Amino acid sequence: MIVMKRLSLVVSALFSMTMFAQETAKTELELKPMVKLSYLDSIKSTFKKDDLASKVDSLWMKELVSLDIYDDLTKDIQTINKDVTVDEELPTELLKQRLAAMNQKSPFEIQYNQGLENVIKSFLKNRKKSFSRLMALSEYYFPIFEETFARQNIPLEVKYLAVVESALNPKAVSKMGATGLWQFMYGTGKQYALKIDSYIDERSDPLKATAACSDYMNRMFSVFNDWELVLASYNSGPGNVTKAIRRSGGKTGYWDIRNNLPKETQGYVPAFYATMYLFEYHKEHGINPERAVVKNFETDTVAIKNQMSFKQIADLLDMPQSQLQLLNPSYKLNVVPAYHGEQNFLRLPKDKIATFVSNEDKIYAYVQHESLSKTIPARLAAKIGPKAKPVREAVESAKDIQFYKVKKGDNLGAIADKYNVNVTELKQWNNLKSNAIALGRTLKIKSDVDASAKVVKEPKALPAMEKNTEEALASADDKEKVSIQTVEYTVAAGDNLGSIAKKFGTTIADLKELNNLASNNIVLGKTLVVSKIVTEIEEPTTTAIASNSVDSFKKKAVSAKSLGEDYYVKKGDSLYSISKKYPGVTISDIKKWNGIKDEDIKPGMKLKING
Repeated sequence: MIVMKRLSLVVSALFSMTMFAQETAKTELELKPMVKLSYLDSIKSTFKKDDLASKVDSLWMKELVSLDIYDDLTKDIQTINKDVTVDEELPTELLKQRLAAMNQKSPFEIQYNQGLENVIKSFLKNRKKSFSRLMALSEYYFPIFEETFARQNIPLEVKYLAVVESALNPKAVSKMGATGLWQFMYGTGKQYALKIDSYIDERSDPLKATAACSDYMNRMFSVFNDWELVLASYNSGPGNVTKAIRRSGGKTGYWDIRNNLPKETQGYVPAFYATMYLFEYHKEHGINPERAVVKNFETDTVAIKNQMSFKQIADLLDMPQSQLQLLNPSYKLNVVPAYHGEQNFLRLPKDKIATFVSNEDKIYAYVQHESLSKTIPARLAAKIGPKAKPVREAVESAKDIQFYKVKKGDNLGAIADKYNVNVTELKQWNNLKSNAIALGRTLKIKSDVDASAKVVKEPKALPAMEKNTEEALASADDKEKVSIQTVEYTVAAGDNLGSIAKKFGTTIADLKELNNLASNNIVLGKTLVVSKIVTEIEEPTTTAIASNSVDSFKKKAVSAKSLGEDYYVKKGDSLYSISKKYPGVTISDIKKWNGIKDEDIKPGMKLKING
């Protein structure tokens, strides 16, 4: 009897536990909210995935787009004084032995002299950290240079010239306008058949610019038959080299004519040799190079059939725009154009190439729909817009400005990346003349919208647009309301349509259309409309936000409610992709609201979007 009672109690307990578990599971299912997928997410959910892992070293990407080293190294080379002795631990006899060893395996005449020793010691004392960073970049660019030079019998050591010229930055532009890794002037670039237009500047293309450099080197060697003089002519032009030869009494050795060359060229070849020495003997001097995660051989190109922006590609392939910029530096406006009869190519990591090629039709369909919803033409906007005088409201306010105190180890590139802005803007907002920043200085950082841009809110409600046609606009139901927002920009000194289009993520053609411009000429102080967007008003109190989000077909205004919701992480999400779903929200915001120290998030994790 006792056994039966105990057995009955056990069965009853098991039954109760089972029922409790079912109720708990049911409650959890009921509490878990349904997350509505955006059009972008629904497209990406159908993508065929490649099994290769995609990993990008963010530090390496920052270095590729940072101009810190270029500015510092250029200043050093221009102010080199070979007669100033530098106190640095490097015995002269040991240096002579190393230079002799370098000379034996090089077609260059590398000879010891006191001036070269001073330059090498100066670099060792002041530029160790810079060379550590440069060596990381060299892992991507040097294989490109070596392959091209080997084909045309150019000494492979010429690859070090790109370090002296541009600090391995394809976006480097000198004060005289020389551009790219090899610092071609506009005329020289055209002479060597490099394409330069509003969208593309092939002086920044590593492959094509290196081929042009190789052609130039061969041509100059046939003239001077001396590689040191070829380097000198690359810097100052062949005319200045021949003048220096005449003024030196017909001597043709670089060190014999050096004092008769332009001042900058006098430090040019020594800087080249000093760079070569530091790359060859970096271990002996304790220079530990960073290693690039992505190498050149881990990338490939795909032909682009229709015009598409870097933002569209980045959102579709779940990769940062900065990675697209460093792999495709020749596209000036972050747009891959589609020219009639010409093909343009996009370089991507190989695993992203696989995703792109496997889903091309879906990608182009998405880009087409997204592009149609970006803006409305100026002539249509004029017909549907209210005739009442617009009320201008300055975008910039106290809440749009943040302050950051510079800490040890900071640089402008890292700070700009943290706040999703660029280095040029940081320098402009804080009146910085160079990339050097003092420890403890407080920097002003503004919101994504440029401070000189203004949003014009047109208060009169208009019929909603279902199609981009006048008939659709005229027949829409009056109960559905829309708001037209105009973002304006005042032309400043040095501006042109290309730079303004790049700043606001639009195109020159759209700017001309929105402002009824017949040519590319713009007047200083002129106010330009840079974007005119129709957004649906969900509630009378909703504040219209001008946005070019790709997360939906229609440009809906974001209400306070959507910024206060919880977001459940889905497979494939990253903090970057999540931040883009909420205009005005940054990665730093999401980390702060959720107490996240790194960017490691997992599917199912709940994130607060506080707004």
